[in-house]
Amino acid sequence: MTDSDASPGNDEPAAASSDGAEFLAICLNDHLTGASTGTELLGRAVRARESHDGGTALAELAQQVEQDRESLIRIMVDLKVSTDHAKVAIGRLAGKAGRLKLNGRLFSRSPLSDVLELEALLVGVEGKAACWRVLRVLAETDGRLHAEHLDTLLERAEQQVAILEEMRMVAAAGTFGVQSFTVPVRPGGPRSLRHQGL
Repeated sequence: MTDSDASPGNDEPAAASSDGAEFLAICLNDHLTGASTGTELLGRAVRARESHDGGTALAELAQQVEQDRESLIRIMVDLKVSTDHAKVAIGRLAGKAGRLKLNGRLFSRSPLSDVLELEALLVGVEGKAACWRVLRVLAETDGRLHAEHLDTLLERAEQQVAILEEMRMVAAAGTFGVQSFTVPVRPGGPRSLRHQGL
């Protein structure tokens, strides 16, 4: 290794271990797989709600999720992390297979389908936010990562969580016959929201 390879001007963190790089690659591919699953699930949810309340909000969310997925791919390229195409393909298949989840009806959607889909989407977006937080910490010492971009991605993920949580609660209340409810305050999240007249 030459002196220039170890100089402070090198974008790659000098202390990064091969194990750390390998673990990061696995982690990012796992999140890319999750993003692919979420894209499939959101597409199905949007098609199911095209003529119902929430369809427009979900369509906008689907567009954002696809943009976030592209951002993750670009980050992986910047970090020289190869895409595990087999794992990503499995994620897409898992998203398609999600339509087989039990919902109380054998061959059609039920009101419970909305609740289950929104819960799965919420978990996925919270996982994505966790990924952005980890990368934001790494950006402090790795010049290949852009802190401001990650801040923007994290803020958008938190907004997506709030939207999905409200939609999930509305769907659950309608499904289980609740006429009014208050969305609990999430730590670091928006204020509680009261909904009436379902």
